[in-house]
Amino acid sequence: MSDPMSAPVRAGAGEIVNAGREQVHVVEEGPADGPPLLLSSGLGGAWFDWRPSVDLLRARNRVIAFDRPGLGLSPAAVAAPTLRREAAILAALAERAGRPVIAVGHSMAGFHVEALARLRPDLVRGLVLVDPSYEPDPHAFVRFAAVAAPLAAAAGAALAATRLAKVLGPLGRREVLKRTSRRDEPVPDSVVRSVYGRGTVLGTVIAEDAAYREQAADLLRLRERRPFPAVPLVVLTALGDVKGEDKKRAWSEGHARLAKMTPYGSQVDVPDSRHMVQLDRPDAVADAVAEVLRAKETV
Repeated sequence: MSDPMSAPVRAGAGEIVNAGREQVHVVEEGPADGPPLLLSSGLGGAWFDWRPSVDLLRARNRVIAFDRPGLGLSPAAVAAPTLRREAAILAALAERAGRPVIAVGHSMAGFHVEALARLRPDLVRGLVLVDPSYEPDPHAFVRFAAVAAPLAAAAGAALAATRLAKVLGPLGRREVLKRTSRRDEPVPDSVVRSVYGRGTVLGTVIAEDAAYREQAADLLRLRERRPFPAVPLVVLTALGDVKGEDKKRAWSEGHARLAKMTPYGSQVDVPDSRHMVQLDRPDAVADAVAEVLRAKETV
């Protein structure tokens, strides 16, 4: 039997794979024997959010981008979005990669890749947090994400049935991108419409938003129980869309605290980038990955 790690990975070849109890759309590029990178998008994101960064990373790395259940081209979720579910999906994809990954998480996905590192340190070579969500004092006094998920799915189905999803989804994506990036979409409009015109995607965005506070609170409790492993970590801080010097200082200081989770952590301010750093400054993402790879050699 041939070694699967010696086979080339087809550029941009997407497939649906089982990840725990869910199915997710996965796109792999780059040499199969390169260091595996696992890219996870922020709230409501899609695999193509990483396109400019992947273009810089795929020559030397095995780049694995995926869509969480219900997002992008992934089928609808089986379970509600929780921190444990997201960490389990990441763990399954890391195991599929065959060796420890550099987990790269944007925004809310910063919660997920940190949880992976704490729960399954054997699967993690290092982390890059791309303008990650940071909550200094998260609380979820009322936990309703499990109830909200089926309601959100029903709302998405209704939007699909009335064909409103085909209008509201792409429009909402455009408005969000205007505020979070200086660039246009990295893929043709037809791809954006085919993804964000899905009622399933809109319902999932609602469900993820409802689960945000609970996931932040769950991560706080996880930090109390599970230490962060001694692996390299780079935190990228975008300041281009943060209004006011006080807010910029608070955002940067929060990210500095994340970088201190490990003695091998560092923080890089990216003042000219908005929140979608992987679009605005893909070079910063590529440099952060390279820094983690260099640091791991000395750890």
